[in-house]
Amino acid sequence: MYPILSAKNLAPNIYEFVVKAPLIARNAKAGQFVILRIHEKGERIPLTIADYNREEGTITLVFQVVGKTTDELSTLKAGDSIKDFVGPLGNPSEIKNFGKVMVVGGGVGIAPVYPIARALKEAGNEVIGIIGSRTAELLFWEDKMKDVCDSLIVCTDDGSKGFKGFVTQAMEKVFNENSDVKRCWAIGPLIMMKFATQVAKKYNVPIIVSLNTIMVDGTGMCGACRCSVGGKTYFACSHGPEFDGTLVDFDELLKRADRFKEEERIAWERYKKMKGGAQDG
Repeated sequence: MYPILSAKNLAPNIYEFVVKAPLIARNAKAGQFVILRIHEKGERIPLTIADYNREEGTITLVFQVVGKTTDELSTLKAGDSIKDFVGPLGNPSEIKNFGKVMVVGGGVGIAPVYPIARALKEAGNEVIGIIGSRTAELLFWEDKMKDVCDSLIVCTDDGSKGFKGFVTQAMEKVFNENSDVKRCWAIGPLIMMKFATQVAKKYNVPIIVSLNTIMVDGTGMCGACRCSVGGKTYFACSHGPEFDGTLVDFDELLKRADRFKEEERIAWERYKKMKGGAQDG
């Protein structure tokens, strides 16, 4: 059992858990993830390691409620425990002193981009950070990102905070003002990473994207996270989760992501109805 030391509601339907997991904390690196199971009959789900503290033996998870398991997870509090943890899994981010770099986090993608930004800063890079969400109330970890970035641009689609517009527009602004950006990381929804890749490619800057959003089983057995990269088939969980964005077939991934939308909606509605009935009883 892995005890939850703290549980916070960061934004609507977005939660942060600090969990005691000494062995994982000791070995975790930026870009990696864990697989957890809430209880004996629970579904196994992958979540990115958003932070870790080797001395205290803790890891931090940030997740958004999108279905049954994440909804169940959100009901846990400090003092509760998670039954199973496996990790760290996945290949870590390539971290070295590139010079000037850019990290871009969209929505919940702010969480996984944070440890990458921190590791890049510790390696001696000048880190330009961009984080964005639809509205100000969905933003989180702005202060944490400021601590590990030399400069940080905050974006909201509706202009309720910071730069009004998409993270891709902020990327354009940075590239126009900085001709010496050596590498970029972008993590967020598939459509955001697709357009972020197009912007970076326009300025001939290598870009790394994380395909953690398409993982299900997290071990390569289910095949749900298969992706076409450079014309070859890979599994995001075992070969990634990070890939050269310019080689990823985002259109294929976007089609696959929508394939079971109706089934997911029906399952989610059924779960909410059952949950409501249980609470009424």
